[in-house]
This record gives sequence, C-alpha cells and structure tokens, in this order.
Amino acid sequence: MRYPSTSSGTSTPPSSMTYRVEDIARILDIGRSSAYNLVRQGHFKTVRIGSAIRISRKSFDEWLESQNM
Repeated sequence: MRYPSTSSGTSTPPSSMTYRVEDIARILDIGRSSAYNLVRQGHFKTVRIGSAIRISRKSFDEWLESQNM
C-alpha cells in the first residue's frame, strides 16, 4: 500500500482512529488478558473486523482521562 507523500518526499501512513487491544495493554502497562477484560466490560467503544477488535481512540482517551491517573 502506498501512502501520500509528505512535503519532504517521505511516505507516512495516516494516523489511526483506533487502538488494538495490544496497544491499550502497552499504554496501561497491563497484560493482554486484562486489556481484553476492559474491552469486554464495555469501558470503550469497539468495532470487530472479523476476529480483530479495534478500540476507538477517542473513546479510550476519554476513559483514561476520567480515571484520574
């Protein structure tokens, strides 16, 4: 897949509007099982694409801010 070139001539992928479960596990410094539990508990908006789960970046970021960390 080719991405549009930037003014410097390099190709960059568009910024994603979603996180993977592995991403939120890394951000929160928790295991994947714990991250899947948070998803199952409905803390953020998710989309399933086949067997893949994608988490709304906006929904996750708002939830994280509400956790008073």
